[in-house]
Amino acid sequence: MLVKFSYIKCIILFFILSNALNGFSQEKSKKFKYGFNYGIGEQGIFPFHSKDYTYENQFYKLQVNYLIKQKNKYSLELNIEPSIYIAKHQLLNEQFVRPEDGENYLELREQYTQLKNMKEYSLGIGIIYRYQLNHKLSTYLIGSIGPMITDTETERMAKGFAFSDVFSIGFSHMVSSIIFDIRYGIRHVSNLNFSSPNSGYNATNIEVGFLIEL
Repeated sequence: MLVKFSYIKCIILFFILSNALNGFSQEKSKKFKYGFNYGIGEQGIFPFHSKDYTYENQFYKLQVNYLIKQKNKYSLELNIEPSIYIAKHQLLNEQFVRPEDGENYLELREQYTQLKNMKEYSLGIGIIYRYQLNHKLSTYLIGSIGPMITDTETERMAKGFAFSDVFSIGFSHMVSSIIFDIRYGIRHVSNLNFSSPNSGYNATNIEVGFLIEL
């Protein structure tokens, strides 16, 4: 089931990229927005609340948005976000590491229950569906899937290549040519079963930022 779900996510990512590139080639007038976001996230905030582990982060994002299509008050945008996540993780339930995980499972329990500092480097590629409330204020939904590199191995996920999946709701307010942005969302990180372990992390995020429209 997990492998089938991994294929589905890869297909979705391919669909997003192919349609975005098709939009680039067909539209003569291009409209871009460039910006920066800062946010914080935590595993213990609704809808997530696992008692097995803690996971919290702060993150920094560069944003590039491209207007694909606009009709009346609705618009569709391509969103690209290179991001760095600075995270802390700790295993709380040592029984998560079981004897079948290896003869050294007691050593692994001792190792994994230590607080760990991690860095995650991701490239979010997604779609924004926006509704213009008035000429300055808009609300939107954003979903993205993107590759990621993590620098630390834990009991939940192997070091190295992974994927970062994000779904958020946001509000934007334009002041002159600057658009101020706030979002509430959820994020899941896993490696699509490319390596083991692959339980991944979940977090609820709040982020703020700005965009400059060109």
